[in-house]
Amino acid sequence: MKKFTIIAGLMLCTQGFSQSYPPAAGQEGSTAISYDSELFVNWATTSQITRGYINIANPNAQDQGSNFASYGQDADAIGIADGVVVSLGDRGTAILTFEKPIANGPGFDFAVFENSFSDTFLEIAFVEVSSDGQNYFRFPAHSQTQTETQVDGFGNVDPTYLNNFAGKYRAMFGTPFDLDDVEAHPLLDKSKITHVKLIDVVGSIDPEYASFDQFGNKVNDPYPTPFASSGFDLDAVGVINEGSLNLNESNLPKVKIYPNPAMNYFQIQNSSNALVKIFNELGQIVLNQMVEPNEKIDIRDLKSGIYFVKIQSNQKTTLHKLIKE
Repeated sequence: MKKFTIIAGLMLCTQGFSQSYPPAAGQEGSTAISYDSELFVNWATTSQITRGYINIANPNAQDQGSNFASYGQDADAIGIADGVVVSLGDRGTAILTFEKPIANGPGFDFAVFENSFSDTFLEIAFVEVSSDGQNYFRFPAHSQTQTETQVDGFGNVDPTYLNNFAGKYRAMFGTPFDLDDVEAHPLLDKSKITHVKLIDVVGSIDPEYASFDQFGNKVNDPYPTPFASSGFDLDAVGVINEGSLNLNESNLPKVKIYPNPAMNYFQIQNSSNALVKIFNELGQIVLNQMVEPNEKIDIRDLKSGIYFVKIQSNQKTTLHKLIKE
């Protein structure tokens, strides 16, 4: 058993330098989505913050008269991302709710915004979702950052080493999450996510205080940060795929796109005119046009990759994932 553990540990260490995940905002292959992208249809409407210590390893440490994080207010986490944040502190939590539930749709379903001033000073958090406000299920997160040397309080982390952590991208760029990544469970209705929970990652590599990813790796990020603004700084949670509170909407005709994947053209299975907007993975509009029923939409100028197609027709908006070959 010890031999297996050592081998597995070496494998994880080797994986730590593979840089297999998307890079920083603005770089090719990044999944960062700007706060002003039209992909966002709504934002969190309530928040409940439970603060953590400014330094979990030294509970008596204080800054500005408190040993808990104290920067910002609960209300700073609601509404559109604006750079105004609330700090969670070490292992602090935030629970966000929404006017309408988040739904598991095509592509990414929501995004979380932090306020990092750079692409590498990254304070990160685990993300969990719930459809009843009681049972929460965590996105499988992976950290490949080395764990031999502690990243200090003003240190840097390579975003290509991180997957499914909030805070992967700098301020005003959201880290997106796809509900397909969460394992199915009878107590989780992915079509009706009512709560999103953020849990600050304690970036210490000391096993007594460390946070661990889905593979049991310690998660190394800037630590300690013994200030009022300690820990993950939550700006906002933006909704991309929104569910409905109106059961009658389920009776409306379904809109489909075909073929998908597509090489040169695709069409909409729709009986009336529609406004079609195509977004790249950064949430930027690359096509915006009105189309008639059965009209072919020309995508020959688009690079191969994944796009999101927003269709507005008959007072209904739908979002679809399109693969361009």
